[in-house]
Order: sequence, then structure tokens, then C-alpha cells
Amino acid sequence: MIKGLFITGTDTGVGKTHISCLLAQQLLGAGLTPIPRKPVESGCSHNADGQLIAADAQALMQACEYPQPQSVVCPYPLQAAISPAEAARLQGENISLAQLQQACSLTENETESESTRLLVEGAGGFYSPLCADGLNADLAQRLKLPVLLVAEDKLGCINHILLSLQAIEARGLEVFAVVLNQINPASSAMNNAAELAQLISQPLIHTHGQQADLLSDSLLARL
Repeated sequence: MIKGLFITGTDTGVGKTHISCLLAQQLLGAGLTPIPRKPVESGCSHNADGQLIAADAQALMQACEYPQPQSVVCPYPLQAAISPAEAARLQGENISLAQLQQACSLTENETESESTRLLVEGAGGFYSPLCADGLNADLAQRLKLPVLLVAEDKLGCINHILLSLQAIEARGLEVFAVVLNQINPASSAMNNAAELAQLISQPLIHTHGQQADLLSDSLLARL
């Protein structure tokens, strides 16, 4: 089975795409070939030709230096900026879990090799509705990829992280690492990274701004 990661969050807006792009760039620098997938994305905008452009998928494609069209990476772009399951319903589409799983398979133009790494970015939190018959958790479980959990470094994130870790492990999935993503300046009195390090056994990554490398050498070697 192809190696890779399923990137999910504790919530929407925690920086999953930013983290996925950092990861893709680091994999390229290590001589690996990241294959991006954002199978469904809501909140997409129409371009001049009337096509829905999936901004997150486009960013991930650019970071992976991926030459195939958006339709391969994100076959289900949706307009409403709500959960993909509800956005699809409003758009008159019925997207199934089986379709999203198939969308994450390699195409005939993508060659699986020792260097290939599949990066699948979910939508919203781990238990967010993803399609008519499934959550992000259900897709992750079907793909059987290790999970990279992203959380924004802010007040209250420890509770969200611990609940998400419990949910991921309940699905029988490996937690590859937890990313504590600093988007806004944190209070000098708050040190979520130090508190989390005492509470979890999984690798913890604390990001600051536009750092170049996301993974340590030991985590990179695991991929």
C-alpha cells in the first residue's frame, strides 16, 4: 500500500493547507514525490470561465509541483463555504464516501514508486461531515494512512487536541504527529506546547511563521 499521510484538523481554519504545503516542500527537498489529494473542498469560487477553483487544492498542487489538473486532486469542488456534505446537497450533488476513496487512488498518469508519498488533506475537523454518508474520520479509516493532526496554537486547543487524538485512536489509526500551528501571537503566559508535551505520547511539532522544515529528521525518516 502506498505510503503517505492523512492531514486533518481539530477544527476548520487551523492551517491544514499551510502545513500540508510545508510538508510537500520538505518531501520534495528530500527527494520524495508528494502526490496531493484534496478530494472535496467547499468555499470554492468561480473563475472567468465559470469553473469552480479549489484554492486549497491549488496551493497544495503548487507546493507539490504537481503537473496534473485540479480535477485529479480535487474532483469535487463546492461553492458554499460550509461543510462539504451540506454544500454538496445545496449544489444538487450526492457525493459518497466510496467516490472520495476512489478519488484518492493513483491514476494511470501517476506512478507508484519507493519515493511516492500520498498527501490527503481532509476538510474541517476529524469528525466533520465530509460527504452524504461519511465523516473525515470515515475516509481516513478507509485509506488506512497515518494521521497528521493540526491544531491552532490558541487558548482551548489542548482540549480539542486530546479529544481528536482519542477519536483517531478509536478508529484504529496511527497518529503520525500533532502539529501545534501558531497563526496569531500567543499570550506570553500561555505555553500550550509545554503543557501538551506532558500530556501526549505522540510526536509534537510546534510551528512558528514560515519555517522551512516541518518534520525533524527522525519523523522524515519514518515517511
